[in-house]
Amino acid sequence: MSVRLQKLLAAAGLGSRRQVEQWITEGRLTVAGRVAKLGDRAGPADEVRLDGRRLDLGTPETAARQVLLYYKPVGEVTTRRDPQGRPTVFERLPPPAHGRWIVVGRLDVNTSGLLLFSTDGDLAHRLMHPSSGIEREYLVRVRGRPDPGAVGQLLRGIPLDDGLAAFDRVVESSAESGNASYRVVLHEGRNREVRRLWEAVGYEVSRLLRIRYGPIELPQDLRPGQWRVLEGRSVARLAAACTPPA
Repeated sequence: MSVRLQKLLAAAGLGSRRQVEQWITEGRLTVAGRVAKLGDRAGPADEVRLDGRRLDLGTPETAARQVLLYYKPVGEVTTRRDPQGRPTVFERLPPPAHGRWIVVGRLDVNTSGLLLFSTDGDLAHRLMHPSSGIEREYLVRVRGRPDPGAVGQLLRGIPLDDGLAAFDRVVESSAESGNASYRVVLHEGRNREVRRLWEAVGYEVSRLLRIRYGPIELPQDLRPGQWRVLEGRSVARLAAACTPPA
């Protein structure tokens, strides 16, 4: 049975659907010797090549998927390679049992905390897709002492250059001279959204740490640069969190 290339390659753990679409747009994929186009379909027995290298599609969705939790330090970028020579999050990861690690969303270079990877491209796609509404929770420290009016704006919604955005929850966790810390929750993953929201009400973020993605929390005994492969029960909870009810 043939399916869209994006789904076929994601199910084989070769990349997220978005990444496969980019390969197609760039003309890097071929099917049976013909350059692939968006909308093309193929099956596990077809000859699919990326940059001339034949892809192994023989390990279908029945293969055990892995999910890895990584504590990203400040200073690492969430890409496989960086033109500026900065360290990337992939450099510390162990090799997966099958396929390759696909990053679930991104954290900017100055943000630390919980970052998920999966060998299941379809799961990664669902976890990132806005329709899943997966909660992301952050610990954020801002310069200054925001007043209740600013917090109210953050909850009601603020127009950013890519549309209206808001936090689902904002809870103050501590306050010191000149700084305040909050736990904030939102259910989408736009580029630098947490920082841009605070900047929109006049406050600079001095520290940003992601502590939860859906049902998965950053373990307290994990240190920056360390990783942990999730056990089966946690993977099942994560998959259930981004699966629409029947």
